[in-house]
Amino acid sequence: MKEKTAGILLAAGSGSRMKSEVHKQYLLLKGRPVLYYALKAFEDSFIDEIVLVTQGAEIDYCRRELVERYGFRKVRHIVEGGMERYHSVFCGLQALTACDYVFIHDGARPFVTKEILERAYKTVQKEKACVTGMPVKDTIKLADEWGYAAETPPRDLVWTIQTPQVFSFALVKKAYTVFLEQEQTLLAEGVRITDDAMVVERFTDTRIKLVEGSYENIKITTPEDLAVAESFLSGGPLEICC
Repeated sequence: MKEKTAGILLAAGSGSRMKSEVHKQYLLLKGRPVLYYALKAFEDSFIDEIVLVTQGAEIDYCRRELVERYGFRKVRHIVEGGMERYHSVFCGLQALTACDYVFIHDGARPFVTKEILERAYKTVQKEKACVTGMPVKDTIKLADEWGYAAETPPRDLVWTIQTPQVFSFALVKKAYTVFLEQEQTLLAEGVRITDDAMVVERFTDTRIKLVEGSYENIKITTPEDLAVAESFLSGGPLEICC
């Protein structure tokens, strides 16, 4: 029996660092919203089903201007996200039922490719949990609380983490359920969850395998990122179907 795969695309963030009244995932990139490109990559891939998570006020816009306008047939659910990223992820997980593997991806990363998705899929089938990323190019310093360099980790062991982050559906949903049951206690202890891998690492005994993504798989966060993305689409090394 064919394993079922689903994608959760996160588009509920406000993007304050973009300094724009339009949320970053809806800014135009070569005439189309940033979010379009990630949706297109998932739509054209082996992924069976897509859940789009956005702000409540933007659900109609997403349905009309993205899903219906561009004919994204795999988008089965458009759901409202939560206050924090991890709340939005859980909203997406709750919209899924029968599923084997789930690909959690930031809608503000327009340059995910079928090759990245395929590498992650092959890995998660073996490992149950993997995240995409790339080895850092620069030397990294860990700072102490006063802003002095405290440690220099070996550069060849340090990665910048991207999305998609991919998991066995049962594994990640169970981890998120346990996490949210303990959320207030953890927040009081100063624990901050910034990606899905942290949830799985903390609440299961499953190790996270690192999978090569792409240096071009950037997240649109600042106006400078948007300019870089424009340059990629204008003749960079990527082959993006528009």
